[in-house]
Amino acid sequence: MKAPPVPPEMRALVLTAYDGRPESLQVARRAVPRPTSGQVLVRMAASPINPADLQFVRGRHGLRNALPVVPGFEGSGTVVAAGGLAGQLLVGRRVACVAPVGGDGLWAEYAVVPLHQCIPLRAHISDEQGASLFVNPCTAWVLMERAREGGHAALAQTGAASSVGLMLAALARRRDVPMVHVVRRTEQVERLREVGAVHVLSSEEPEFEERLRLLCHELKVSLAFDAVAGRLTGQMLGALPDGGRVTVYGALSEQESRIDPADVMFGRKTVDGFSLSEWARRGFGREQLKALMGVPTLVGNALELPVRACLPLESAGEAVRIASADMTSGKVLFMPDKGAGP
Repeated sequence: MKAPPVPPEMRALVLTAYDGRPESLQVARRAVPRPTSGQVLVRMAASPINPADLQFVRGRHGLRNALPVVPGFEGSGTVVAAGGLAGQLLVGRRVACVAPVGGDGLWAEYAVVPLHQCIPLRAHISDEQGASLFVNPCTAWVLMERAREGGHAALAQTGAASSVGLMLAALARRRDVPMVHVVRRTEQVERLREVGAVHVLSSEEPEFEERLRLLCHELKVSLAFDAVAGRLTGQMLGALPDGGRVTVYGALSEQESRIDPADVMFGRKTVDGFSLSEWARRGFGREQLKALMGVPTLVGNALELPVRACLPLESAGEAVRIASADMTSGKVLFMPDKGAGP
């Protein structure tokens, strides 16, 4: 399939300081990058603002690239050029993609990405849904696969109203696994129940910790997924029966996890962590291949993502503000064509 001509320059959001200030993230003109062997050039259609992106621009992510840098960990678009024969098979096709580690990200009109970090989008998946195919769906899928392989018959999670939380809830229902869902605000309880969740608790409720402990013991929850960190890590760990485990995969509270040493010393309980970027960095192992085959069949179906706003690159300040204010009301997407000139 013939691709449209590629211009010499593009618009890109460029981060100049890891300080979280709006003026440190501005649109700039840059040369369109050229793909080398094993890479493709993607004309970006959409790219979301995920919690990891917010942590990155604020300097709180585990990854720090040399400045100035274009942020944006994932997105969707159309392959318009390839650096090798293998990549030619994708030219003209829509793909979901992930930014290369250590280089520029995807908040731009064009981006170079590794060929192995592209997944062709099925016809039923829109650019908006495809833009968020990797980070949230893969995180939910991998966590649930590990729970299945570990023989965990009942689960719990914090941040249940977040994008990953809603996906974990959907996968748990799909697999008929009981799950305790913890949200941070009382009004989110009804939202979880509307999508079929049965065991939902708000951390604002009176006697929250005791109710959580009783429910986890009744259901025999042996594994909890924690997206919030802070006090909730310890509250979840304390609620689990002896031998339980909490996997921390996010820090929505932007606080360090706090636990009671007695839980790990005498309750044989453990805390571990999961990072999708570290998981992906290992390359194509069995788990990665299974995820790349399984996730696209669920996106736009069981793993549907609500989209709250689609904004041009020029609205970076507003987009980050909206995304930061409430990460549970839907994705905020950058769509470069919305700000493109005639």
